[in-house]
Amino acid sequence: MCSKDIARLEMSQQRMTAIVATFLVFAIKPSSQFHSVSVPRERHSRITASEWSLGYGRYDSNLDIQFGSDDVSGSSWGDDGDEDRMAVEFKQRQKRVEELLEDEDRDFRSKRKAKKWGKFANVTRTEDLEPLLEEEKQAIDRDNQEKASLAASKGVTFEVLAPRDTEEIADENMRISIGNGQEPKSWFSDMDDDLKFEWEALTGSDDPKDSTTTEEDEDEKPSNGLSAADEVAVDDSTGNLVAKDALQGVRVGSAGGWSLEVFPGDFVVHRKFGIGKFERTCLRPKTKLSAEERDAQSQRRGEMLREELRKLNKAVTQEEIQEVRAKFGTEEDKDPISNPQVTVLEISYADAVVHVPVDRAYRLSRYRAGDAVVKPRLSRVRGEAWRKAKENVEEKTLALAQEVLALYATRETLERPPFEPKLEGEVNLFENTFPFDPTPDQQKCFEDVENDMVWRNRPMDRLVCGDVGFGKTEVALRALYRAVANGRQAALLAPTGVLAAQHFKNVLKRMGPETPFNVTCSLLRGGMSAKTKAGREMRKHISSGEIQLVVGTHALLSNDLGFKDLSLLVVDEEQRFGVKQKERLKMFANGVDVLTLSATPIPRTLQMSLSGIRDTSTIRSPPPMRKPTITYVQDFDESIVKEAISTELGRGGQCYYVVPRISMLEDAEKLLNKLFPDIRIIQAHGRMKRNGAEDNVAEFAEGRHDVLLATTVIENGVDIPSVNTIIVQNSQAFGISTLYQLRGRVGRSDQQAYAYFLHREESITEQASMRLQALGELTELGSGFDIANRDLEIRGAGSLLGTEQSGMAAKVGFDLYMRMLKKSIRLMRGLDLPQVPRTNVLLETDGTPDSFSLPESFLPDELARRKEETKARLAESTASLVNLTNTWKDSYGALPAIVQRKLKTMHLHACTRRLGIDLVGSVKVNDEGQYDCFLRSPGLRPRHIATISHKLPRLALPKGIDVIFPSRFTASGGVKVLLGGKKIDAEALAPEDSGEEESDWDEMDKEEEEAMKDISSASNVKDMDHIDLEQYPRFRIRNCGAPGDKKSIDLLLKLVLPLSKAVYEKQENEAEQAKAAADLRNRQELMKKRRAANEALESQRLGYRY
Repeated sequence: MCSKDIARLEMSQQRMTAIVATFLVFAIKPSSQFHSVSVPRERHSRITASEWSLGYGRYDSNLDIQFGSDDVSGSSWGDDGDEDRMAVEFKQRQKRVEELLEDEDRDFRSKRKAKKWGKFANVTRTEDLEPLLEEEKQAIDRDNQEKASLAASKGVTFEVLAPRDTEEIADENMRISIGNGQEPKSWFSDMDDDLKFEWEALTGSDDPKDSTTTEEDEDEKPSNGLSAADEVAVDDSTGNLVAKDALQGVRVGSAGGWSLEVFPGDFVVHRKFGIGKFERTCLRPKTKLSAEERDAQSQRRGEMLREELRKLNKAVTQEEIQEVRAKFGTEEDKDPISNPQVTVLEISYADAVVHVPVDRAYRLSRYRAGDAVVKPRLSRVRGEAWRKAKENVEEKTLALAQEVLALYATRETLERPPFEPKLEGEVNLFENTFPFDPTPDQQKCFEDVENDMVWRNRPMDRLVCGDVGFGKTEVALRALYRAVANGRQAALLAPTGVLAAQHFKNVLKRMGPETPFNVTCSLLRGGMSAKTKAGREMRKHISSGEIQLVVGTHALLSNDLGFKDLSLLVVDEEQRFGVKQKERLKMFANGVDVLTLSATPIPRTLQMSLSGIRDTSTIRSPPPMRKPTITYVQDFDESIVKEAISTELGRGGQCYYVVPRISMLEDAEKLLNKLFPDIRIIQAHGRMKRNGAEDNVAEFAEGRHDVLLATTVIENGVDIPSVNTIIVQNSQAFGISTLYQLRGRVGRSDQQAYAYFLHREESITEQASMRLQALGELTELGSGFDIANRDLEIRGAGSLLGTEQSGMAAKVGFDLYMRMLKKSIRLMRGLDLPQVPRTNVLLETDGTPDSFSLPESFLPDELARRKEETKARLAESTASLVNLTNTWKDSYGALPAIVQRKLKTMHLHACTRRLGIDLVGSVKVNDEGQYDCFLRSPGLRPRHIATISHKLPRLALPKGIDVIFPSRFTASGGVKVLLGGKKIDAEALAPEDSGEEESDWDEMDKEEEEAMKDISSASNVKDMDHIDLEQYPRFRIRNCGAPGDKKSIDLLLKLVLPLSKAVYEKQENEAEQAKAAADLRNRQELMKKRRAANEALESQRLGYRY
């Protein structure tokens, strides 16, 4: 039973007791079997059903209370004097009942007011409110400073966040306003409404929207523009008045990478205790003290005791000594040594309250599940329910991890001819035509795509997630030209004709026939089927290979379209394609490189990227001079529309006006003409004649119209810098991705842009409210990935690998579920050492992988020669290279000496890539001319060496090669050096997971992310002096020789070969086991389906119907 139910029951009992007592005082005489007591009509709603059902009477609409029996007649016994006396007694009783009820009402109201108003219950004037608030604010600030200081001592950042707005979602400038709808009335509703009106009358805040403010009022307001009443808010969890600062959120985190952002009332998940509700941060006495802290505490309390006794200046008794000691550890004890405090997060559960220290906050995560509208049930700290739920989910994640690893293994077996590194010079010429300087994130994406296309045998499947206008298209254009430069075909798929036309225009401008690159391009869209002459001609040129690059809409997926040599498919705005189109895409892109672009990927795609199933690159850094779009979320009002359009037209700009349906365009145009009789309007929607929407958009872009009235056809591909205001009508009817894309249509220049999302209050749902709130809150540049995460929270993750798991996510929350899935994958993989696509060797070698070539005299056929060179360049192990060279000897004869020298370099690169080594170079370590060779491996961790050691002779590294781990990667907190030739203590390197006490699993994700960034940047390093080696895990080979000494290559290869072989064998075994486990599961599922089908057939044969 919750606290409100208990309070409701207590008040009901009090009322019943008061009324029954009245009846006992004025006992009803036998002659008065039927009497009336009149209760004021306004008291109806405050008397409960319990008061009517005492067994004395019934309720009637004419008589407020009747006592007696319905079957007794209205006649009375006795003379008229008795009746007069009875009438007098009746009035006395009625008056007494009213007095008792009024007294009880006043008492109840006073108690209710004290509860609801809290510290403000005694406020009678607005002037009394300001000093009270100031005192409260100062106390909260002092507490926050102390909390932050104590958190910092534990290595945890503690940041206070501005409180969320309550009653209605509204920011400080009233840009966001979403009503919460009608709440069901509680038992206390009438009394609470009275208290609300009293507060509004007291503070003068009856209707903030309609109130007018005089200059004198403005002078009286504090510097932040808020009155004292504005600094008071309603706590949603309790409904009580509190200082607004008491509802502040908090963001805590550590240098290790974990972070948590919560507000009071948010649901969170603790790994050990389950789903709870965050209430507040507070200071609590530290309970677990170290031996040193206990000694210091005992010594300090002894000093404090002696100081207090000296103050008494007399002989003290034992009772006085105990009285002083009793204060130790209480609120009166302010000494930081005697009573050390710790900052905690207070989490309430169904049966307990748990205080989580901030340095243990990594155990918490925000609760997110498949249906964010449904509030979760709080877990019970006592009992086994949460543990069993976790174990059930963990069992399911282990099964799903097997499928994920099987997918990894299957994907690695797929092969296609990689693109030629020798042609990257041509690609660089194309890249130089980009008129802007790439942002850092763009540069990272360029390198990721190049590595996928040039330095891997398996087909690329990469998602590029970036905000609208952040440069995803340039990533796609460079990939498209790389494919064409290699003599192969490429295609770009867009969801709408407008976007396809925009892409085609950019392609022609950058690489078309009139440019130095002379690429043959074509545009294929709806209406160009094989039945039309233009469609047949284009299909003929595509199938013959005359057309090198095709830009198109869904028509690209038609069955009658064939390519001669398609090598790359770019899919823009993947979230706009349906299930059938995506199934067709899978068939269409089999064995082809796929590059997907999206500002807000769908939840399933996002989940696949978060779990590592899909390669992902993110562009978060905005272009220079770009400003965030100011967003307004408001109930629809014609005055807002008029003000927004007037402001934009007044500064010489243009506007978009978007509606969800074509049928609404006519009414919207009438509205605009009513507001602006002389306005120039043009429409664009999906049912216009062929090219009609594109032509109208182009006409609008020329500045011949003021407003483009459109549907979501302009969601993508419209880039008009002069348009910096967009108004979306009935915004509650759009998805969050569509709204985000529409907002991205404005702000494409250095002008300040505005987006107005207008909704209908009566039509808004809770999910729509959450979508609009997200749009209003996430306005910073680069927030597309955050929008996608919020969509994941609102809608759920859907199905991953065809396995429905939203129920599992709901049990433990999505964040914990993904953590458990990643942990299961790591446990099953065992050796999760990330491989690198290429190694930058800053030593004198006989060539590099990108320049490896075979002599024409050795292999005359150019096509065969290029194919064999690619095999050598991308060989994954030295065993593969040995098999390859044996094949060459058998087919083409003895290897020339120059080829043998070059192969030695290929063997070294195969080893370093397998060990995750991205950079190799020599460093002078002393004045005596000694050079040590360092091999940087950003993704290497102690647990990897512990796993490798079991495959090494004598459980030791080869003598001559050491491994060094910086302090941030070791359990001891100090630098760890493993010397070659000495036995490795695997248990000390990788201690067993200690469950809830271990935070390593949380930090691994951030570590891997940072490691991959370092790996991608290694190709740009020109000198070892340009990097700080001390920050990275690394191998060390002493006395390897100066950088120009070619003998160092032989030494390197000799020492890293055993390690590379051990890693290769371990990873291959794990891949085979994953595939075998997945095959077994697939066979079991197939047998179940067959058994079910046979049972259904048997039932039909016997005439049964189920």
